[in-house]
Amino acid sequence: MTTANAIRIDTGIDTGIDIGIESFGASDAPLVLLVGGTTMLSWPDALCERLAAGGRRVVRYDLRDSGKSTTKDPDAPAYTLRDLAADAAALTEALGGRPAHLAGIGVGGMVAQVAALDHPAAFSALTLVGTRAVAPGPPDADLPDHDQATMGRLFSRAMPEWTDRAAVAEFIAAGAEILGDDPAAARANAARVWDRTPDATPPVRLANQLGTVFSKLDCTPRWRERLPEIKIPTLVVHGRRNRFFPLGNGEAIAREIPGARLLVLDEAATAIPGTAVEEVTEAMLGLG
Repeated sequence: MTTANAIRIDTGIDTGIDIGIESFGASDAPLVLLVGGTTMLSWPDALCERLAAGGRRVVRYDLRDSGKSTTKDPDAPAYTLRDLAADAAALTEALGGRPAHLAGIGVGGMVAQVAALDHPAAFSALTLVGTRAVAPGPPDADLPDHDQATMGRLFSRAMPEWTDRAAVAEFIAAGAEILGDDPAAARANAARVWDRTPDATPPVRLANQLGTVFSKLDCTPRWRERLPEIKIPTLVVHGRRNRFFPLGNGEAIAREIPGARLLVLDEAATAIPGTAVEEVTEAMLGLG
């Protein structure tokens, strides 16, 4: 069974935050909470369905200022990375699923790392996909930065007309091809993201399609040095062809979290391709 709605959470600091969610599987099964990166559609339908078939209650959700979650001002977010981490713990509590298996992809993986560190009682396992252990911006000297040739191609393109659904979808598809992802899948996903975007203004479109809000977040203090504090079973999944967060970033996380398993997807870039869904599902279910 699949259901979509929004749930209101209270983090103790922020109240009245609505989080857009979609649930798969039985409501009494162990919870797997999937942090969007930034919208929930970063997580493939097939992965959610297979995790549910494996006996899990799967809930994927939109970060603030994206999808069906509370959207205010993506150009000047009045919250921090720590607040997004608190959202994950509060959502787990609201869903009655503590402790949950928490998974984050891309920038959602940063949220998941901080959530596991700041709210350890809320989570029983951790999956980190295509992410890194430092905030957006220059990486640590021992970590590979974005591939500069790829970034040059990606960011030198003219922006689309943000009122044109087809043009936006083509823009996202072309960007996916530059990054090494499947352009057809990205085009279809961009259209779905468009349809779920609550506001037609360019800042909100950008936040939903490109995750631009993250470049404006306060992500301090650093958390990389705290990774050895994570004691729950951890899976690190990384695409060998990831040019945005190259593989060395995932390798570093797997080294620094005690007992973490590294799963390298040889044919993947930033997204989880359909051909890897079964392998990723089995690895996640193997965490318990």
